[in-house]
Amino acid sequence: MSLLPLLKRVGLNGFFLALIGTVVLARLIAFTQVANWLPTLDNIADIGVSLVFFFYGLKLNRESLIKGLNNYKIHIVVQLSTFLLFPMLILTIVTLTGRDMHDYLWLGIFYLAALPSTVSSSVVMVSIAGGNIPAAIFNASISSIAGIFITPLWMSLWIEPAGVGGGLGEVFVKLSLQVLLPVILGFVLNRKWGWIADKNRKHLQYFDQFVILLIVLNSFMAAFGGRLFDHQTVGELLVMGLAMLTLFFLVFFLMNILSRWVGLNREDRITVLFCGSKKSLVQGAVMGKVLFVNPAMMAAALVPVMVYHALQLLAGSSIAQRMGNKVKAENSMVEG
Repeated sequence: MSLLPLLKRVGLNGFFLALIGTVVLARLIAFTQVANWLPTLDNIADIGVSLVFFFYGLKLNRESLIKGLNNYKIHIVVQLSTFLLFPMLILTIVTLTGRDMHDYLWLGIFYLAALPSTVSSSVVMVSIAGGNIPAAIFNASISSIAGIFITPLWMSLWIEPAGVGGGLGEVFVKLSLQVLLPVILGFVLNRKWGWIADKNRKHLQYFDQFVILLIVLNSFMAAFGGRLFDHQTVGELLVMGLAMLTLFFLVFFLMNILSRWVGLNREDRITVLFCGSKKSLVQGAVMGKVLFVNPAMMAAALVPVMVYHALQLLAGSSIAQRMGNKVKAENSMVEG
């Protein structure tokens, strides 16, 4: 499989170009009368967030989740990487460099670190690299559910001091009503209506993407209107891209060491590497809609998430393809 079709398969396709186009569009209309739509877009996005999580719950199959419980070592390593290693690495960097976590860009980087793993691209990459697919599906799904609770807990360290949220109590109330309740409702209805979600997975993916684009447009219109990025240079964005790429490879390296140390076999190590190094743009956008009450601050938080999203797909796809080719070559030698 060539790289371009592979990138398209894991998500680096027209949607990512649409994300960039949406940011440009937000810049063009931020200072026009169209910006008066902002409150309306905000309300529509709120409804969209709840529907995204309802359909996510509707897609959760309890039999698949129970089946994936077997290999506890994989689950522990992946979840520790996602929710502990990432945040601790960023906190260590912030401490050693003397950075201010109340700087909204660094707050966004920490928000990225606290997010759950992505589902679709993780499973696709594990499949291509020859890893344990059932374990990948289980971990990606559990990560998304756990993130509803763990991400706000991490962000509570900085949300109130930075003035971008309504406090942990208010955040949990919003998450319960707007995120957790729809997930539970969808999950309960899975047995009866789950087939609808399975049959319309492609359409639901498009709906998820539409909601993300709406949130991005809403947030960046407010950010540009408030001149939040006036002092940001292209050089700073390039440095951030390099930092995000370094973070990805650092986590990938540490996960490889840890998975070998706990005695995981090759297939399980592949699952750990690709599930433990990913961060979800979908969760970042829709959960951030609840966590950040100020749309402009939401835009600042989304910048690192969007940059990491693109780079994890580029780097991860290349690595997955090399691993998959290596497995095929080894199998051919055995058969020969």
